[in-house]
Amino acid sequence: MGHVNLPPTRRGGPQRPWTLLDIVSAAFFAGVLVFFVLIFTSLGDSLAASGRRALARSSPSDPRQRERILALIDSRPSGSSGGSGAVVEACPAEEVDNMPCEDPRRNSQLSRDMNYYRERHCPVPGEEPVCLVPPPKGYRVPVQWPESLHKIWHDNMPYGKIAERKGHQGWMKEEGSYFTFPGGGTMFPDGAEPYIAKLGQFIPINTGQLRTALDMGCGVASFGGFLIKEDIMTLSFAPRDSHKSQIQFALERGIPAFVAMLGTRRLPFPAHSFDLVHCSRCLIPFTAHNGTYLIEVDRLLRPGGYLVISGPPVQWVKQDKEWGDLQGMVRALCYELIAVDGNTAIWKKPSGNSCLPNQNEFGLDLCSDTDDPSEAWYFKLKKCISKSSLVEEIAVGSISKWPQRLSKPSARVSLMKNGIDVFEADARRWARRVAFYKRSLGVKLGTPHIRNVMDMNAFFGGFAAALVSDPVWVMNVVPARKPLTLGIIYDRGLIGVYHDWCEAFSTYPRTYDLIHAAGINSLIRDSTTGNNRCHLVDIMVEMDRMLRPEGTAVIRDSPEVIDKVARIAHAIRWTVQVHGSEPESRNGEKILVATKTFWTLSSASH
Repeated sequence: MGHVNLPPTRRGGPQRPWTLLDIVSAAFFAGVLVFFVLIFTSLGDSLAASGRRALARSSPSDPRQRERILALIDSRPSGSSGGSGAVVEACPAEEVDNMPCEDPRRNSQLSRDMNYYRERHCPVPGEEPVCLVPPPKGYRVPVQWPESLHKIWHDNMPYGKIAERKGHQGWMKEEGSYFTFPGGGTMFPDGAEPYIAKLGQFIPINTGQLRTALDMGCGVASFGGFLIKEDIMTLSFAPRDSHKSQIQFALERGIPAFVAMLGTRRLPFPAHSFDLVHCSRCLIPFTAHNGTYLIEVDRLLRPGGYLVISGPPVQWVKQDKEWGDLQGMVRALCYELIAVDGNTAIWKKPSGNSCLPNQNEFGLDLCSDTDDPSEAWYFKLKKCISKSSLVEEIAVGSISKWPQRLSKPSARVSLMKNGIDVFEADARRWARRVAFYKRSLGVKLGTPHIRNVMDMNAFFGGFAAALVSDPVWVMNVVPARKPLTLGIIYDRGLIGVYHDWCEAFSTYPRTYDLIHAAGINSLIRDSTTGNNRCHLVDIMVEMDRMLRPEGTAVIRDSPEVIDKVARIAHAIRWTVQVHGSEPESRNGEKILVATKTFWTLSSASH
């Protein structure tokens, strides 16, 4: 057998040459020693953890990164303590305002017809990089409500285009380290308050009859912001457009807002939701495309509700035809013209079913009996008038005034099996739970720390109803694949949208102080097959995108799900506490309360 000659030792003396068998034996025993060290000492744990971190660390744009992270999360045995070793890295600095489903880089390639390219268009599942959106340089914890209604930190969204273009109209101004909001708008440069007072001459603004409002093309949402003190909850929307971040400004101010475009699809709200629909120079061509957009407004407006259009085409120069067409179409819908004051027109929708079918030049007719007017998730606009069997029962004037309507089951509740009993039990359950959150879990609800709140699985809006005395507003999200209970939420005087949580939400990063998710795993599970349509990592990375630094997440589910949620929370840099559920609960749930840490790109790189 061959051998290897090694140099003699320093002590001298004859040495037996090492044979190949000696080398193989030494390597074997060394391997056994290393094996026992790795298995039975803490060194092995630390080396394994660092290996997992190295495996998880790759460029956020690497399409394999998502699979690596999911593999690390899923490979951890259920019930094991500590993190998974997975680390979700920061997105590049240029992704500071990343909105996956409203990405102009993708959407600019799409059709301009009916503003299709400005609607939601999400990446293919698994295509979006799994990374954490960083805050902009100089970001600070936001100004607290109600001071935020009037000023916000400049560096939290350093975009001065609106201030430059609209400052003379009172939208916003740049003053030192702040953006300030005088309360004006294009059609009310003297401020929203005198404008609202003027509308109050024709509309019952402060009587409790009107509670939910929709502000279309809202700018920085001063109209909705100043209606809050009138106890009118306004959901303002606008697309992501050239003004840059108008909805982000609204949310930073603590005003309910949402990114949306009235294009080719129904807006993600149920039928007969809003007591008031408002357009102040929103530039929506209501009578274009055979009146499709006005028909959508009619679907959303509660019977007996009010439509206000301020600006073009109302008595506008060189828009006589458009103004005439608008008046004719509204008459065909049997709306009552309340007033035309300058460039502002106010109509009242009839409290009963539409007077259609009637002879009209626009070819308007009722939708078929098979149409569900409350179906509105990726649902194409229709050129027919929606109808409902409960029109008169849910009309303004018939439905209870605010705040009584919050706790009184509406007619829509009675359509569900045992609806009233379920509604009342749900209200009691959430009153207990919210009290437990505040008393025992240290959640800062009811304090100035929390203003913008989201409930990801709202059902009847019981969580939001239990917070009605707190200085918050709640975006109630009803998953599009679950029972369509959002109409009941609006009947209560609350607001919300439909959404599918396997997609990104239509909001900017860093816009919510608290996000609540009851039964988080049900949000991604296919009710037919029982399989998950996406991964919990996807939904929690999206929660992180929406949460403000130092914001709070409250998640409740089974112990097995919460164990997995906790592992993911560590991977996305949240600090975590897991609690048992309230004493009255008998379902064995666990509750995770997490805080999003305030990190920056410079700290994340260390």
